[in-house]
Amino acid sequence: MKFNRFNTIIFIGFLAIVGVIVMQLFLLNQAYIFEKKDMEDKIHFALQDVVEKIYRDNKSELPIANPITKVSENYFIVNVNDVFENQILEEYLKVEFEKVKLELDFEYAIYDCSSDEMVYGNYISIDGKPEKFCADCFPKNNELTYYFAVRFPSLQQTYFKSISQYWIFTGVLFFVLIIYVYSVLLMLKQKRYTDLQKDFINNMTHEFKTPLASILIASNYANTQKEIIDNPKLSKYMQIIINQSNKLNQHIEKILYVAKTDSKQIKLEKSKVDLRVLLELVQENILLKHQREIKIDLQLDKNYIINADEFHFYNVVYNIVDNAVKYATIVPEISIQSKENTKGLSLLFQDNGCGIPETDLPFVFDKFYRVAREDSKDIEGFGIGLSYVKRVCELHKWKVDAQNNEEKGITITIKINKNDYE
Repeated sequence: MKFNRFNTIIFIGFLAIVGVIVMQLFLLNQAYIFEKKDMEDKIHFALQDVVEKIYRDNKSELPIANPITKVSENYFIVNVNDVFENQILEEYLKVEFEKVKLELDFEYAIYDCSSDEMVYGNYISIDGKPEKFCADCFPKNNELTYYFAVRFPSLQQTYFKSISQYWIFTGVLFFVLIIYVYSVLLMLKQKRYTDLQKDFINNMTHEFKTPLASILIASNYANTQKEIIDNPKLSKYMQIIINQSNKLNQHIEKILYVAKTDSKQIKLEKSKVDLRVLLELVQENILLKHQREIKIDLQLDKNYIINADEFHFYNVVYNIVDNAVKYATIVPEISIQSKENTKGLSLLFQDNGCGIPETDLPFVFDKFYRVAREDSKDIEGFGIGLSYVKRVCELHKWKVDAQNNEEKGITITIKINKNDYE
């Protein structure tokens, strides 16, 4: 897999989440170990106190050796090495377990040396519910004579319950990881579809260019022939073919521009551009294209020289003016003004068109977003002209925005940085 910025971010995010989960599992294990040790210490101290009480009742001397032996996780043997009563033992166990706040069910049994069996057992339930005593759960110890055994049936479950909050946090983290992986897979899938779409658009537009160029060459040649010129009807039809072919060619060029901006193929070649000359060229081409009455008023404070890519800067201005003409319901009146301040130079393109609904205004620079005309239910164009304008301005590190005029039409403003003009 090629590690571009997108893949790197995904990989780092995945490592971060996995790292957090590993840390959480480590904390979970530490919490389990701590809880286990704490519970075993409580049991040990409680049983130790029980032994001391038994020796005190018998007025015997307490042995130095540790009388408590852990046989398994929940099974303990206590070597008393002296006689004791089962009822007294049960009472002592209840009291001492309560002292250390050991709220666990337990069962106990006493070894009877005369019968060589574990007898006198009972099950002590915390909630008072009667439980069946497990006689087979108390194996004998052949090395001891006077001892009793205590078993905690629910000790293992208690460990897990006590660290339930850690389990919840761990589960949430695993859920986040699953959502993250699923989202990444969806994004990669969507990215693959987007790349296929871009390749398709690029290939199709290039394929259209060749036959379209042939159509234009043949149409322009045919339009100069005497037979066509002498026949008004044929001349009209030929002019329609030429106009529509030029229109289709412009649409293809716009799609190619957007495809290039998406694939980051645009490389700016900045040069000194005379703003007035460029605007006059746009004005001339707009008038030639539309062949109708259009009023374009140039109001420049000075003869500015802009440091920009002349080709793309021309296309930006042309797109803005062309949109103003297309969306005009009456004779288009377009004013192009310059305003200079301490931050830089602003170019204002103001028209008398139908304006843009306030709900659509924030999205006019989004790719493929189109606004319906007031005088038509159809939505014209592909919605790529203004997105191209925004992209080129971003590449120049300029700002562009659109606002409705107070009376009619809109104003598109391009803010040029102070170091990009003279």
